[in-house]
Amino acid sequence: MKKIVLKNILLLSFFVLTVSPAFATDVTMKIGIVDLKKAITESEHGKKAKIEFEAFIKGKQVAIDEMGRHIEELKSDLDKRGDVISADAKKNKQDELERLAREYQRAAADSQAEVGRKETELIQGIVVGLKEIVKVMAEEDKYTLILENNETLVLFADKGLDITDKVVKKYDESQKKNAKK
Repeated sequence: MKKIVLKNILLLSFFVLTVSPAFATDVTMKIGIVDLKKAITESEHGKKAKIEFEAFIKGKQVAIDEMGRHIEELKSDLDKRGDVISADAKKNKQDELERLAREYQRAAADSQAEVGRKETELIQGIVVGLKEIVKVMAEEDKYTLILENNETLVLFADKGLDITDKVVKKYDESQKKNAKK
């Protein structure tokens, strides 16, 4: 949180200094905005990562659903036969049902954590690549500042400043070149 506040203060200070008349005499600024979320989802690697991520989630969900069905079957069996079986057998079934419910909750939590790690793993490489492309574009095209378009940092920006599509195109081209090597 402190980093975000500090970052915002530094950016605001930068804008105030560069826009002030004393500093603005011969300074021309070129500013770009990049929507990283959009760039991730529209890049070829991002699309492949999304497919891989959805398959991963589906696999995890199938296992969790199977455990849930098994618990429901045991519960239903206990409800149906609860009056017919002995007190010890009923107690054993209830204990087993509770144990399975705890395992189900633990497995669901573990699965959620794995899904989060997998998402981070898939996206992290793409983000690093996109940031490298942004740096290259900033140097080549003489940008003074390129910001990530997010609501906490950029409240409004002219659509003409958005270079996301260019970044995605260059990123995809760079990935194709790297794949050929």
